[in-house]
Amino acid sequence: MTAAADELVLDRTLKRGLKGPEVRRVQEWLSLHGFQVTPDEDFGPATELAVQRFQEKAGLKADGIVGPKTFARLVAPMVRTTSRMDPGKRSLGRLVVAYAKRHLSEHPREVGGQNRGPWVRLYMDGHEGPEWPWCAGFACYVLKQACRAKAAEPPITPSFSCDSLAASAQQQGRFLAEGDAGARERVRRGCLFLKRRTPTDWEHAGIVVQPLEEVFETIEGNTNDDGSREGYEVCRRFRSYRSTDFVLI
Repeated sequence: MTAAADELVLDRTLKRGLKGPEVRRVQEWLSLHGFQVTPDEDFGPATELAVQRFQEKAGLKADGIVGPKTFARLVAPMVRTTSRMDPGKRSLGRLVVAYAKRHLSEHPREVGGQNRGPWVRLYMDGHEGPEWPWCAGFACYVLKQACRAKAAEPPITPSFSCDSLAASAQQQGRFLAEGDAGARERVRRGCLFLKRRTPTDWEHAGIVVQPLEEVFETIEGNTNDDGSREGYEVCRRFRSYRSTDFVLI
């Protein structure tokens, strides 16, 4: 998980007067913890004060300097979500759900603009920005975590593209179309869902947490309370089966 390693390493102690992408990363994490500063890569007085306030809350020496201890507390949510889980006797699908719930508990969201921030970079292998919607990236990251824990190969080719996920599922015999016979009864925990725009175009993806008779419960990235495909966070939602296909896991 190269992107995770990049996000979780502090190359130098950061303090007032320094500039660069490492400063921006600290500013992003401060904002994610509720200490809002502009991620402008400039460690000025506002960032110094935000660091001090964060350190006070964390029970650390409030000197406004970001060393290993402060940085470790800043990135602790990502450390928890990227740690390996004991698979036990769980199926791959149930392990996917367990990992998805772990991510949800840390409230991953964008910061610094559309499709930006450390969580987006984690799910998108370092990519970020308006051209990098991350719903499929989130679903595939969780799937890959579960596969690694079980020492198994992913059943489909992971992708940042919903259309590519559909194509891979079709090639592997794991694509379940809404209109297939008994489709709803075949959906299981840990399946991926694909919201369909046209018969050959899918616009949003996520993870099925619990299939029910008329709706299914999800955990999904790059969405919001309205269920938008261009949201800003990881959410738990309930969705209808209408205009939805599935990837069997």
